[in-house]
Amino acid sequence: MKSTLALFLLVLGSTVTTSALAGARDWRITQPAWTEEHEYQFGQFVTKLGNAVENRRCATVTECLNSPANMFYGTDPGGLKFFADCADLPYYLRAYFAWKSGLPFSQATGFTANPAGPEDFNKDIRYSTNGNSVKYRKDLLTKRNTLRRAVYPDAVSFLNSDLINTVSTAAYRMIGDVQGASYSDFYPARLDRVGIRPGTVIYDPNGHVAIVYRVTEAGRVLYIDAHPDNTLTMGLYTSKFMRSIPGQGAGFKNFRPLQLVGASFDNGTFVGGRIEAADNRNLAAYGTEQYYGNAPDPGGDWKKGQFVFKGQVTNYFEYVQLKLTNGEPVIDPLLDMKFEVIDICSSLKDRVAAVEMARREGIPLKPHPERLPVNIFGATGEWESYATPSRDARLKTSFMDILNQAQKAMKKYRAGDRTLRYNGGNLAKDLFAVYAQEATMCKFSYTTSNGQTLLMNLEAARQRLFNMSFDPYHCPEMRWGARKPQELQSCTDDQNKRAWFDAERWLRNQTDRRYDVRMDYTVDQLGAGPKPGVGAQTAPDIDIVTYLKSQM
Repeated sequence: MKSTLALFLLVLGSTVTTSALAGARDWRITQPAWTEEHEYQFGQFVTKLGNAVENRRCATVTECLNSPANMFYGTDPGGLKFFADCADLPYYLRAYFAWKSGLPFSQATGFTANPAGPEDFNKDIRYSTNGNSVKYRKDLLTKRNTLRRAVYPDAVSFLNSDLINTVSTAAYRMIGDVQGASYSDFYPARLDRVGIRPGTVIYDPNGHVAIVYRVTEAGRVLYIDAHPDNTLTMGLYTSKFMRSIPGQGAGFKNFRPLQLVGASFDNGTFVGGRIEAADNRNLAAYGTEQYYGNAPDPGGDWKKGQFVFKGQVTNYFEYVQLKLTNGEPVIDPLLDMKFEVIDICSSLKDRVAAVEMARREGIPLKPHPERLPVNIFGATGEWESYATPSRDARLKTSFMDILNQAQKAMKKYRAGDRTLRYNGGNLAKDLFAVYAQEATMCKFSYTTSNGQTLLMNLEAARQRLFNMSFDPYHCPEMRWGARKPQELQSCTDDQNKRAWFDAERWLRNQTDRRYDVRMDYTVDQLGAGPKPGVGAQTAPDIDIVTYLKSQM
């Protein structure tokens, strides 16, 4: 086995060797198979981008790939748009890396939903009940014309349009089976540091995708994700990424390694042939434990599968962290509190950009539509570009999570649980100190309707969280949950929009992103109260401050 240093030098050498090809639009395959060395290098490529996003050196796909954060910076031909949303991002980075490295690439482009009951409301293949299967694929191959000359795929055209116009979250909604030419692009990852690594993809079945750029020594998974406005953000893997039935393929997955076979080698490039994918049986990082647990239910019920670590049953998210810890596998509640609050802070700052984009585009000045979209979480057009229901739901789940984690930590502490690392004398007091410090340090601002800047911090956001409107037709003040008259006086919303704000309170109370129910109600219909699967009567508890003070 090569040492890490030797592997890095080998990979770096590979980059130098292939970079001569990087300035051309041609996609030339000079290395016919993805190896572990290439996978390592792809991970380093993603890590550099992630670090740049984390340190706020770049904030969009365009900025990051047009900066030194991109290991191929300065080698691109003109015309590349560098655009990706959440579903596009992993494919875009993988394809871009493959092109620059002279590697083969193939992409699933057509899908069919696996059989489901006729009662299913949502026929959108992105939210299919039992997941999808691959129907069509596109292989990027060098072919010969009638004069027997090599004709290379145009990488710029592929990245600018072919790729992003065919990728959606439907491509991730499968468990990762191999069925001949209809193989999935991904396989499920083992729950360890071999399976989960930089370059691993995270799929949320509620319609979001991220890509891992670092796994900390404490077992925390950091990721970057893209949004419809081309922004890039970073986050922490927590329960805001939900689990679901195995067929939907939620969770961690890796790109399936590819190889070009049956090609001829001509003038330094492989021509013709076909692309084949590695079978699950030959993948060291393959595993389905994340779906069924390491103590599966004998009856096959995935919900009843248990995650047992050193003889103790734990929840899935804690189990992932313990398995990924490098060293003694323990939970540090103070460090976890700090990480999670920093993650929330990052999400709030990212939300600033989303709300500001709607303000700059004049969306709050437009009349409110007569109805909501058929589904607010899976919409299209203006709503998809400027509304924030999914983003806000993840934010609410994150606040719920720090309260839940604090409650579990207190329970473990009092029970003398050996997986908890804490040497102090008052855990509740110390957890509160960490929260208060990070929440106070987390400062951000938003621009009001009249162009003024209003400063907030994380604790202020928590207190008004369920008053923050996800509706892009509301003024910025309502988007940020303003309640005091002096903050609301600059809001331009008319009486109709205020009525919409009041009617949508049921939806603001809802943290589950439901794609299987209709939501295209009028303001009067919505204002009558929650409907089945649409809205909640009361907001969940996120009061971490009151809880910790009560435990001191």
